Amino acid sequence: MARISLDPPRNPVVRVARWYSRRRYGRTMEPLMAMGHHPRALLTGSLFELGVARWKALDPGLKHLAVMVSAARIGCSWCLDFGHWEARELGLPMEKVRYAPVWREHRDLFSDLERRVMEYAEAMTGTEPAVTDEMARGLVDRLGEKAFVELTMMVAVENLRSRINSAFGLVGQGFSDECEVPPLPSARPPAGPGAQPGPGVTKPLS
Repeated sequence: MARISLDPPRNPVVRVARWYSRRRYGRTMEPLMAMGHHPRALLTGSLFELGVARWKALDPGLKHLAVMVSAARIGCSWCLDFGHWEARELGLPMEKVRYAPVWREHRDLFSDLERRVMEYAEAMTGTEPAVTDEMARGLVDRLGEKAFVELTMMVAVENLRSRINSAFGLVGQGFSDECEVPPLPSARPPAGPGAQPGPGVTKPLS
């Protein structure tokens, strides 16, 4: 259950957010309504997300895998629910998206570059971050510096989204229920105080 009311006071920013949300996603997005209690925060966050959506240096499939792995690492069920649906809307391979949260158990589904991207996303999302020189160097060599910067920014952005939504107590709005390929029932590693990292999170790929 949400830890904050999802019916914020009506104001122009909230009205526009409701309209856009229903037009774009067919429903009122709970994160927007939670943020609506602070209209300036909602406006700033929304404008930032519109800018993020225009970043095009990184392959969309790689970007989405990084986002899903980051959300899973934090344990944001709302983000995983929405991310699964968004992948379908983007026309991404759903079998890969489905197993991204537990990719280490299904390595054969992913290319070497995809595994490196997800390893990097996990390492960045850890507390403390566990990115190594070798990880970064390998990705810069394969992606180029511009796409590497975008990958790093996307993981950081998803950390922001996931931590906010988790703190607000948002758990999902049934987005993934509309997908022909459903998400795994428990496709996320443990998260929270005392949680143990997934197998090999801080180890380089062999």
